[in-house]
Amino acid sequence: MTDVLVKKTEKLSGQVCASPSKSYTQRMLISAALSNGFSKITNPLVSEDTQATLRAITALGAKVEAAEDCWTVTGANPLTKAKEPIDCGESGATLRFMLPVAALAPDPSTLTFRSSLERRPIEPLIKSLADLGANVHVKKIGNKDAVFVEGGGILGGETSIPGDVSSQFISGLMLACPMAKVDTDITITTPLESADYVKMTWDVISQHEIKVEVHDNYKLIHIPANQNYQPNNNRVPGDFSSAAFLLAASAITKSTVQISNLEYANPQGDKAILAILKQMGVDGKICENSVEITGTGELLEPFNVDAKNIPDLVPVCAVLACYAKGTSKITGAQRLKLKESDRLKSVHSELRRMGAKMKVDADSLIVEGPCPLHGALINPHNDHRIAMACTVAALGAKNHTTIQNAECVRKSYPQFFTHLKQLGAEIVGGKFDR
Repeated sequence: MTDVLVKKTEKLSGQVCASPSKSYTQRMLISAALSNGFSKITNPLVSEDTQATLRAITALGAKVEAAEDCWTVTGANPLTKAKEPIDCGESGATLRFMLPVAALAPDPSTLTFRSSLERRPIEPLIKSLADLGANVHVKKIGNKDAVFVEGGGILGGETSIPGDVSSQFISGLMLACPMAKVDTDITITTPLESADYVKMTWDVISQHEIKVEVHDNYKLIHIPANQNYQPNNNRVPGDFSSAAFLLAASAITKSTVQISNLEYANPQGDKAILAILKQMGVDGKICENSVEITGTGELLEPFNVDAKNIPDLVPVCAVLACYAKGTSKITGAQRLKLKESDRLKSVHSELRRMGAKMKVDADSLIVEGPCPLHGALINPHNDHRIAMACTVAALGAKNHTTIQNAECVRKSYPQFFTHLKQLGAEIVGGKFDR
């Protein structure tokens, strides 16, 4: 485990290029793997989670040639037998996307997962796959959770699935069911949360000439059968989820920062961070391919936000609330207990360790700002977003803060500490991008 030391920083300035989107990279890899031909993915994110997706698609027969800033994927159509269990690492998205995809293969596959399936549940997806003619069940391989997929294809038909547990269930079905034998109708039984991630999936597969019909505001998704993915060249856009930490760091310091490679027009729900910062009185400017933030170092305005569609922003929003001159409330956050850690508990315990005044219940977080934060020894609970949020909090805290197990940022944003240092943050250690 590696510790990183973060010192109070009065000012940030300069420009950095936003980290490529993990979510887009994973969807583009799988769509390319299902295509009959060559696809190029430029500006991909290299992280632990995208490496897990790479392992999964190559295990099923896709070939990937990695050059600087470009991956060339030769699709596997049909998919081939995985010779060994497919290691999904700790990537819940890889597991949930690849279960339906593995069902398309003619032979059985086993997918292993290094985290707990209680933390990242898959039962609703297994039930839906059973409805659609695919046999999937959970087992153990040593001390790892594993999932056995019988293979042989997906029949299709009708299924229902909740929309408030994980949007990744729906995305996984959308990736695989175009290759089912009969049309698939997915009824979403509860309001769909994180809908923008489903829109992202739809956006990517559409670029590979896959047709999907969405009805009644995502209450029903109709997927025609026997479709063929066509190869396509894609460029991965910058990630608002990761950039949110840099934008927040700029907002709480006296700063002028530009984050390039951010395209406001694409369907990333976490671009909502810009509206939240505006609500807090932060001076920001949205340009064609970048965002500029000017921070004054003064206290921010308090805010209220419903996080149902933006759960990944909760940790950084909690930090921003500590620097607001009044009480802020974050609601709709019940799904955070199913992330890499129980994020509501994790962000509550670690920010309180730094002096934050906050209350937490089953689905909300109330922060009584302003909070006179001070340095502390932080345990991020092996959660990349907790490590990054506490690092941002430490920039305005008295004395220094130590982030333990800081290498967990490799999961989604290996360059996080490097980028902050490039902007002027006083950080010791944290080079995890190579």
